[in-house]
Amino acid sequence: MTRPLPRAFGFDVFGTVVDWRGGVIRDAAVFLAHIGRTDVDPAGFADAWRRRYLDTMRAYATSGRNFVTLDVLHREMLDETLRAIAVDPDALDESLVADLNRSWHRLDPWPDAVAGIARLKTLCPVVTLTNGNIALMLAMARRGGLPWDALLGAEVTRVYKPDPAAYLRTAAILGLAPSDLCLVASHHADLAAARACGLATAYVARPMEFGGAPAPDASARQVWDWSCEGIDDLADQMGC
Repeated sequence: MTRPLPRAFGFDVFGTVVDWRGGVIRDAAVFLAHIGRTDVDPAGFADAWRRRYLDTMRAYATSGRNFVTLDVLHREMLDETLRAIAVDPDALDESLVADLNRSWHRLDPWPDAVAGIARLKTLCPVVTLTNGNIALMLAMARRGGLPWDALLGAEVTRVYKPDPAAYLRTAAILGLAPSDLCLVASHHADLAAARACGLATAYVARPMEFGGAPAPDASARQVWDWSCEGIDDLADQMGC
């Protein structure tokens, strides 16, 4: 039986909508040159920073820590990444390190993202369902022209994916049953967590998210409700 069309789309953002790796590599290259560490590969640095993010998200739900925004967590992970290459962040110009942390605010959309989201909006509301905080999402939306109907996610629900409350509270905020909300994501683990909460699922292939390397959550792959090669392809499948 064909699943009914969603009544709203909730988008993962990092990797699904924007190219986090390309943006972080670009800014890390400038930063590393400025501090005299041209021996450090900017791509390797970006990947190391991102790996800490993945580990942090897995551990957060059981940490007992009060909620802080992703900007705060990104900075903590950046400091750890710098120390791993024998750079003391406390010995650097604070404004320089803070600016590198804001590289996540300056990520560019994948080529199909803006037009694809605009098309999906003709069908139903399109919101973010992200671990990013609102200031971060707003900066990226304005930079890239991302036409969201609303910026939702961890700062609104006060929990990080893959905590079930991240998905269920988003559906409740939208006044929808979980089955009426479709998570759109390039990450199988995120989709699996959403499906376990009753959400519809749409997978967007982003083979270059990790520079062509296999995604770290490939083992969580399932047959999703929709599977597409880009957000424009998803819009085609939705008939909009």
